[in-house]
Amino acid sequence: MAASPPAGQQIETLRIAVDRANQTANSARRSADEWRNTRAVTHLAGYAAAGYASQDNGADSFDVANFNPIFHFQYADRVLWESELEVEVEEDGSTGVALEYSAINIFVNDYLTFGAGKFVSPIGNFRQNIHPAWINKLPSAPPGFGHDGAAPLAEVGFQLRGGLPIGDRSKVTYTGYVGNGPKLEGEDGELHGVDTDGFTGDPDDEKVVGGRLTLLPVPSLEIGVSGAFGDAAVVENDGLDFEGDPARDYEVLGADFSYRWHTLDLRGEYVQQDIGDAAGSIVPEGGKWETWYLQGAYQFAEAKWEGVLRYTDFDSPHPDQTQEQWSVGLNYLLTPNAILKLGYEFNDGLAGEETDEDRWLLQVAYGY
Repeated sequence: MAASPPAGQQIETLRIAVDRANQTANSARRSADEWRNTRAVTHLAGYAAAGYASQDNGADSFDVANFNPIFHFQYADRVLWESELEVEVEEDGSTGVALEYSAINIFVNDYLTFGAGKFVSPIGNFRQNIHPAWINKLPSAPPGFGHDGAAPLAEVGFQLRGGLPIGDRSKVTYTGYVGNGPKLEGEDGELHGVDTDGFTGDPDDEKVVGGRLTLLPVPSLEIGVSGAFGDAAVVENDGLDFEGDPARDYEVLGADFSYRWHTLDLRGEYVQQDIGDAAGSIVPEGGKWETWYLQGAYQFAEAKWEGVLRYTDFDSPHPDQTQEQWSVGLNYLLTPNAILKLGYEFNDGLAGEETDEDRWLLQVAYGY
């Protein structure tokens, strides 16, 4: 029978084994905590939607198929880069890709953030906070809140954003920006539209300055006012690029509110874009695009179902764009971030135009 190792050797062997076990445990602990301690974090979010439209006296089609990935990259508590792409199927079957926004945000302090790049227009509430399909409670945007409407879509420039508490329950938020502004489109000697997609060029060499101020007297109520002022110029006429047109006054005004009580959600918004006259221009007469809406939504049956009612009145310099609309919707919330929406629009516009056609809308949207 072999002799046992001396007691001292056994103790040393045991000590070495314990040290190795501790090293392994510490290495595993560091690996498990690494994601918590890192100073750089990457995050992927976004949303997707698919839809069907049945228009009275018109064609029925599956008219929506898109997804919008949103990328975030944050370094410590100092810098955040955010960017959203819109990828969608076009009518001809091709795939369209657009950059919705891409901005670098620097956290100056707890009450102020500086941003630079392309950002969603801070004018009003719908465009910057509600337009994603899984947040919007109806399958469509209110008339006047899309392309060539009354509400600006995006801007390229600098912005400052922040908020301050007032007492225990109230606060104010504020946004100010300077950017290149919109581009104007002419057609047949008239101002055809205002393109506010956000551009890196500025043909009129004049900047637009604007912002939004909100007050939350209580957490469930928000009241906001918006405005922007500057110059714009016609850069496209009858579908062709055009240079040398004189700059003219450009003005945006807006006001909005939102209120939530239990499962009742009420909101409304008014916004207008006003383009001044310009003597000597290829399109001498300006125009005003103006829209407003009121919307109410109520969740019931343990917040699984939701009824929605919205009224919108959109006025345009062009009769074929002007539209009055009642929208009624019934939603089923599959999960907190997935929604199935059925809506019907009562549209009143120029006879013979799409703006005068009532339609059914069905949409499924998912945010992640």
